[in-house]
Amino acid sequence: MKKTLQTLLLLTLLFSCQEKAPLQVDGEAELKIVAVWNNSGVDSIKNYVPLANSEMILVSEYGIRTEYTDENGILNLKNIPSSVYQISARGKHPLDETILIVGNSNDLEVISGSQIVDTIFAKPISSTGISINEIYAGGPVNSIFFFYDQFIELYNSSNEVKYLDGMQIFRVAGTDNSTKDPGDDWDADDDIDGVTYAFKFPGRSGEKNYPFEPQTFIAIAQDAIDHSATVGTSIDLSNVDWEFVNQFNAVDFDNPKVPNLINFRLDRTTDFMINLTSDIIILANGVDTVWEDGIDIETILDGVEYQSSSSSRSTLDDRIDRGWIQSPPKYNGESMQRREKGIDTNDGTLDWKVIHKPTPGWQ
Repeated sequence: MKKTLQTLLLLTLLFSCQEKAPLQVDGEAELKIVAVWNNSGVDSIKNYVPLANSEMILVSEYGIRTEYTDENGILNLKNIPSSVYQISARGKHPLDETILIVGNSNDLEVISGSQIVDTIFAKPISSTGISINEIYAGGPVNSIFFFYDQFIELYNSSNEVKYLDGMQIFRVAGTDNSTKDPGDDWDADDDIDGVTYAFKFPGRSGEKNYPFEPQTFIAIAQDAIDHSATVGTSIDLSNVDWEFVNQFNAVDFDNPKVPNLINFRLDRTTDFMINLTSDIIILANGVDTVWEDGIDIETILDGVEYQSSSSSRSTLDDRIDRGWIQSPPKYNGESMQRREKGIDTNDGTLDWKVIHKPTPGWQ
């Protein structure tokens, strides 16, 4: 096996030294990807083993394509279109399911008629904290513009109890003028600007009144109601863990059986609503309590951006996330979820996928 692997690695070097083949009819390129990882901790090519049966995510101008390596960690593709590809290899650690083995090949140019061989060297990544795990924004299948069943799900992927006290959830969609983007650091002062909604869990950061158990989910509903009673294709959120309630809105629904996140942007009197197809959601630890001048990046636990088109441009600061999710169409009942629960490699394009039905509180 190791001899075969070393031969493939040598082939990678040989192919990379050759001149590119003449341009032919598009779709005639061949691509061989070898995915390996080092399971010994010793930095030597001899210690790399195949990343067998791993998920391979290919992102290009044609969208996102998912394939799988064979038992030797090899993916062979023929007749693929010319493009520049971002490729991610993702496998499970054989001894610890909370560890993901991840490697990337960035800006791999594939030209029609060429034969490309590339090796991805993957590394273990451990998920050790709280992250946003699912966003359901677009509403159920309906023709009456119903979207009030929105929810956000968090996951504690660590092996210890975390505490929600004082944690904040922001919608970041605002700009102060046409030259500035939401989710960017407008003044180069290490914060994220453009907050439009600001809600928080009760208490203050550092307190320990609201435990978040390890390896568990919490779902936070816009309104904790059985929405299927209104729209048959919707979902029952009456028993979720938390609910967004704006205490400055006398008619905002409040399920007395579900605890509340409350609004701390005093000039807003609407419920926590997010855009159906394009928005930025930020989760922060609550240490920075002054949203007006931006959210300090060092206090941000996770940030997710979703956009409606594959040609959209990311605006979230890449210190929070380098990629974004292409959202499903509105009013089709689909949701956005991490490929592996709690695993955040800081690239939303590769970390997230669209699922056919929302799964509040489970995956």
